[in-house]
Amino acid sequence: MNMKLIFPTIEHKQDALAYRQEHLDIGEMHIHGSGYLNNAESFEGWLGKIQEDVTRDDGRIVPATTYFAIVDGKIVGMVNIRHKLNDFLINHGGHVGYGVRPNQRRKGYATKILALALEKCRGLEIDKVLVTCDKGNIASAKTIINNGGVFENEHTDKNGEVTRRYWITL
Repeated sequence: MNMKLIFPTIEHKQDALAYRQEHLDIGEMHIHGSGYLNNAESFEGWLGKIQEDVTRDDGRIVPATTYFAIVDGKIVGMVNIRHKLNDFLINHGGHVGYGVRPNQRRKGYATKILALALEKCRGLEIDKVLVTCDKGNIASAKTIINNGGVFENEHTDKNGEVTRRYWITL
């Protein structure tokens, strides 16, 4: 599989909006790994936000880079790499968030996206990468384990939602 992680540009607009709509059409209001593409009022506004995210660091928000996962010129997934952790990310988000386009799931893309994201983490000199998933997300847990993830523990938030925490040593 020839997959590349590409930083989004205006040339991706139509495919990105179709990617977003595909998630919304099946009731997925949060698009994992997308740098909040689901909340964007415009693609151009979202592009500006993710460009700022690369260097933004105000304690609450850490520097992060969002990429499209591209196969044969099409967006098959997205990944958001947080360059460091804050108190929230330690329990809920980790260093890497990723997602796969609904019509492209169950093809091994998530495993490849995470593997490529780990290479980006190496470039950021992150030695131990925290990756989390919801307790009920068995596919994501398998993806993390297939990339060397070692289960550490579960964290339950104030709403009773359980997050599984895994560490990958690079």
